[in-house]
Parts: sequence; C-alpha cells; structure tokens
Amino acid sequence: MENVRLSFKEMCAKFDVTPRTLRYYEYIELLSPEREGRSRYYGPREIARMILILRGRKFGFQLEDIRQWLQIYEKEGTQAQMEAWVDMADRQLRELAEQKAQIEEAMADLKALRDETSASLNA
Repeated sequence: MENVRLSFKEMCAKFDVTPRTLRYYEYIELLSPEREGRSRYYGPREIARMILILRGRKFGFQLEDIRQWLQIYEKEGTQAQMEAWVDMADRQLRELAEQKAQIEEAMADLKALRDETSASLNA
C-alpha cells in the first residue's frame, strides 16, 4: 500500500462516497490530498484516515470528534490517540445505550397503541 495513489474519482469509488462528501472532508481538514494542478491524489495516509473516518461515522461519532481524534495522533502519537479513543468509545457506548432505550420505549408505546387501535376496529 506504500505506493498507492488514488485520484479523486478513484477515492470516491473505493469508499462509495460522493464527490461532495470527499470535498467536505477536505474542507474540514479531515483529509489533505496531494495536489498537482487541479488534480488531487490520495496516498496511504489519506486512505487510512478515510477508513478511520468512515468507521467513526458508522459508530455514530461526530465529524468534529473524529477530526480532533485524528489530530491527537499528529501532535501526541499513538498512545495518546488510543487513550483518547477509549474515552470516546466509552462516551459513544453510553450514548448508544441511551438511544437504544429510547427506541425500545417508543416501539413499546407504538405497539400498545397499534394493538389498542386494532382491537377497537375488531370490536
């Protein structure tokens, strides 16, 4: 993967993202591709960052949290980044558990109302 260089179009295709998304990630400084004229090229560093960004999004992290977490590596190294990751993951797990409880409550309420309505139709 050392010599891999993807064009803008290849990067979009590889990660199944829109050009707008890729440009936005650059705008908010999540990615910094090499530029040659108007062309952008993404090397191993940017590809690895994109994998981490998409993984973070999958887990529900905000882009700003991901950006700050990626900067920790740049400034403080791997150990600090891993420690920050554990803290972020713990916070996100708590948030997801809370969301899950809210969804389960909403589903139970909806089912009860549906069953009530269905029963009144059959009466």
